Amino acid sequence: MPKQKTHKGIKKRFTVTASGKAKCRSPYRGHLQSHKPSKRKRQNRVDTVLIKADAAMICDALRSAGR
Repeated sequence: MPKQKTHKGIKKRFTVTASGKAKCRSPYRGHLQSHKPSKRKRQNRVDTVLIKADAAMICDALRSAGR
């Protein structure tokens, strides 16, 4: 049976922490920042930790990468 391949799109967008949580970049911070409040832009600098249900799916897709 062939090995499971890492999902390359997920690999580029998510990281798995040492404790097994999945982190991703905050949404709405790619462009069009000029009209957004400074508070919102400042809060979006911090990476988001996903909830358990989503983290399980992400970690499973990245499992074959040795993470």
